[in-house]
Order: sequence, then C-alpha cells, then structure tokens
Amino acid sequence: MRERIFDSRDPRCKQPYGAVPSGTRVRLTLRPPRGEGWSRAVLLARFEFRDNWIQTLPMPWTGLDGDRDLFSCELDTTGYIGLVWYAFRLERLDGKSMEIPERQLTVYDGSEAVPAWFGEGTTYQIFPDRFRRTSIPDPTGMVGGRSVHTGWYEEPVWRPDERGEVRNRDFFGGSLAGVMEKLDYIRSLGAETIYFCPIFEAPENHRYGTADYEKIDPMLGTNEEFSLLCAAARARGMRVLLDGVFNHQGFVSRYFNGDGFYPGLGAHQSKESPYYPWYHFIQWPDRYDAWWGIYSLPSVNESEKSYVDYIIENPDSIVRRWLRAGADGWRLDVADELPDAFIEKLHRAVREVKPEAVIIGEVWEDGSNKVAYDVRRRHLLGRWLDGLMNYPFRNAAIAWLLGGDAAAFRDSMETLRENYPPAAYYSSMNSLGTHDTPRILTLLGVGSDCGGETKEQRSRRRLTPEERELGVKRLKLGSLVQYCFPGSPTLYYGDEAGMEGFEDPFNRRPYPWGGEDRDLIAWFSALGAARRDHPALRRGDIRYLAARGGLLAFSRSAEGEVLLCACNAGTEPAELPLEGRWADLWEGSLCPAGEEEGTSLLSLPPLTGRLLRKL
Repeated sequence: MRERIFDSRDPRCKQPYGAVPSGTRVRLTLRPPRGEGWSRAVLLARFEFRDNWIQTLPMPWTGLDGDRDLFSCELDTTGYIGLVWYAFRLERLDGKSMEIPERQLTVYDGSEAVPAWFGEGTTYQIFPDRFRRTSIPDPTGMVGGRSVHTGWYEEPVWRPDERGEVRNRDFFGGSLAGVMEKLDYIRSLGAETIYFCPIFEAPENHRYGTADYEKIDPMLGTNEEFSLLCAAARARGMRVLLDGVFNHQGFVSRYFNGDGFYPGLGAHQSKESPYYPWYHFIQWPDRYDAWWGIYSLPSVNESEKSYVDYIIENPDSIVRRWLRAGADGWRLDVADELPDAFIEKLHRAVREVKPEAVIIGEVWEDGSNKVAYDVRRRHLLGRWLDGLMNYPFRNAAIAWLLGGDAAAFRDSMETLRENYPPAAYYSSMNSLGTHDTPRILTLLGVGSDCGGETKEQRSRRRLTPEERELGVKRLKLGSLVQYCFPGSPTLYYGDEAGMEGFEDPFNRRPYPWGGEDRDLIAWFSALGAARRDHPALRRGDIRYLAARGGLLAFSRSAEGEVLLCACNAGTEPAELPLEGRWADLWEGSLCPAGEEEGTSLLSLPPLTGRLLRKL
C-alpha cells in the first residue's frame, strides 16, 4: 500500500494523537515523495466555532525522512473550544498544486476531569416493568388506565386498539422490590452500574412520557424504596444511573394534564396554568408540538426559564433531588434534541451536587460532529456530556459478526477514538442491544432484523435450533469484544439469559426467571469478572494486531498487564502469529509456540474467540 502524504493517526504526521485540550500546540507534518518535486506547503485551518474563520499557516520544509520531504507547522489551539477543520495545499515551482481534503480536529475543555468509574466497569440495563415482580399489582387509581398481565410469560400487547393506536398501557408489574431481590444476581454478572429506563410516574409501560418527575411510579414502589435500593446497590459495589426524559412529557401528566387525571390545572386545561409556557401550542389546546408528532408525547420548551428552574436550577430541582436520593448520574434521552445550553446547565448542577456523578447522552451517531436541527452540537467538548451511548460500536460489531470485514470495524472505532476526547471515548456506553433495538440473539441468529415480515409473524417468530446455535456463537464473540473494549460494556437485561425478540415490544418481554440459558449466564459472568478484575480491560490502551476478514484481534495494556482479545467471526480457520508467550486467561493453557523463538501461534476455528494474557 502506498504510504500516505498525511495520515492523522501516524505520529510522524500529527502529534498528539486525536482530540486535544484547548491550549495544545498540534504539530502537523506532510510527507510527500521527494520525487514529486513539491516546494511549498500551506495549512488551512477552519475554526468552525469562530464563525468559520480560516487561519493560513505556512509549512516550511523541515528535512528529509528517507525518500520523503517533510513540511511541518504547529497549530495553536489556545483560547478555542470546538471543531477545527484543517486541510493542506502542496505547490510546485511549475504552478501545479494539490489539495489534501479537510480533516476534523476536536478541541475540548480539559479543565474538568470526567469521573472514570462509569467507563471502567460493566453496566446492566433494566427495563423496570419487565425485569422482576414480587406480586401482581393492583392498578386501581393509577394514572393511565392500566391493565396488568396476571401471567408473567404472557405476550406484551402489540396490536392496535379500536382507535388504531398501540397505547402501551399493559403492565407486568416489575418493581424496585424485584430489583432489590435480584441485586446479588446482577452483581454476579460483574455489573458495577445499574442503568434504569425511566422509573418516574407515567401512564405507559415504557414510562418515556413522564407524568410526574417528583414521584417513583407507584407500581414500581416509593421514593423511599428507591433510596434504599441505591444504598443496597452501593453496598454491593454498584451505582445507579437514571434515565432523564427532559425533551418531552406525557399528554397524561400533572404538567400537561391532557385527560384531567391530576387535580391541578395543566397546560391543556388553562392558559393560566403555571405549566402553559412549557409547551408550544400551534392552536391551544389541541394542536401543539410533540415528539416526532406523537400526540401523547408533547414536546417541552427547554429554554423556558420556569422549566429550566424546575428541572435543573432550583435548589430542590429534579436533577438535584434524585442525585441526593441516591442516584449516581443521568442518561439523557434524545440528548441531541436538548439545547446545548440546557445540557451545560444540567452538567453544572450535577457536578455541584455530586462531583463524581456522570451524564451520558443518547446519540446514535458520532457525537463529536453531530448536527441536529441545523446546529453543530457541543456534546463532547468538556462542559456538556461525559460520554454517549455508543451505537456506532453496536453497528460496526454486528456488521462484522454477520460477515463483514473486521477492518471496517477497526476503522469505524478508530475514527471515534480520534474524534472523541479520551475521557469521553473511555466513558462510552457500549451496547449490543437496548430497549430500542431487536434482541441481539435474534438478530445474530436470523442474520437481519427481518424487516420484511409482518408484525404478526415477528410476534410468533422464534429461532430454530440451528439459528439459536449460530446466534449464541456470534453473541459470545460479540460480547467478548464488547467486554474487552474501551468504554462500559452494557448488558441489556435478559440478553445474558438468551432472550429473543424483534422490535418493541418483543424486545421488552419479561425476564425468563426459571428458564434462563445457564451456559450464557456463566459466559457473561466470566466476562464481567474479567472486566472487574483486570486493569488492562478497565483502563488500558488499545492496539490492533489484526483486522482482516473475520479475524479481529486487539490488545489492552495497563499497569504492566497485557491482555489480548482475538476473535474469528469468519467461516474459515484463522491463524495469528504473536510475539512473546501467551496463556489463556481462564484456562491457563499456553498458546502453542511459533516457528521463531519467543513467538506464539494462535489458531482460531470459525466462530471462536480467545482472551489471552501475555506472560
């Protein structure tokens, strides 16, 4: 392969690597072949958050490296926070020129440290209504006109009602008491963080249309029970992350009060309501902005002072009071639909109340350069979000597991590592499945999301024995990579038990207590223990040893420990020569010696992976 004139990941071309804190002088070097006769070079740096001001810097000739000319300069980032888009121009004496296209440089505020605990440990995600119940609840008097399944293993309601709506008012009765009962189980999986989907009072079973931020949903328990749960989790070495849904609320809520359930005046009932300014009415009371046009989820004006005070700024604001009640951080729903100013204020409030708390955002793309509503977002620049849900990791891992090239996985992840501040990269929430995606076992077993089938067919579809065997093999490979990768490996409840299902609500079925896949649970427990016990996996650097076809191998190194994750997702055996001697982390068996002294040769049959320790 022809060596590039400029490679931003090559220390000969750019130092330091990746994103930089404001004030860093970044050294940039072009390396054109001497035989091409380039005599002059220029850097063009566009500072996007300075109204796209362009700084032009000459790049003097600084010497030779073999048959390569070197042209270098330093870009000073003092006083700037934001994205810099930098390009180059090479010129010859005969008038010929060459443009090297723009690249991204992330310049962040490095003055505030991001708490490291979240990215080091494993996270267990719970959809509260479907995890564990201790009794069948009585929904009488609860908001939303709920029904309750008496059978834990009944199918969630997915068919539209007589109005053509799926109202999500069927509950199974999972509770905080049920979670409390299973804390030791969660801890046995190696979890150090429990991430709850919303737990505040709400009419729907998913609770993303909040009805009352001040109150734990009564079907889940009480405010006091939440604090007891946080304390019990902390006693076991675990923390609690809450889901903050601050972009929209419920039509049935004490604030909007669309059906009059609550005694006070909601915005839907009176323009004199204190909550009326929170919403944008096109024609009061029945035409208003709603999240994705869904009438049951009216959007909130996050710039309205009374709303910001209620959620963030007041001494007993929602964000502050639940941290004091025991929570250790917030995951922000649809973070890219929240204004940067709102997130910045929330970040400041969280740090004031609990400096070690974290703020993780839901963003489905590369969050360093995300544009939402025609605005470049500041998510990872140092005063906004600490980390993001890493959907790019999920997408790249699944593509590789289903037959894609490991090189594509590596390149996608290296792009994130280059664009994200290190603390944000290591604080990513790395999931293979969530409440918003098909069950990972189903997807890997079938080989697609089966979008062409009807919902009726998907509701009844189960993996064949052959599909399930294939899915389990792929899941073990994918999770091995997940637990060895920088960022918090996040396990969606029941994936470790072999749960199946396509999209919502089939990916939200109740946990199969008594019918778990014990082999998978043992596998995830071993992964969780490795993540918990080995500094290299918790905070080590990453170096790719192989990424071609189905073969993916990378090492993690920290505190004198070097571990190697090597996986073959292909259909043919793969071999990987290794320098030094290696042993299986779990079995202790030595990797066979290679042809040369002091080397090893790792053989990987199809759909197998190994976690090795360097001796």
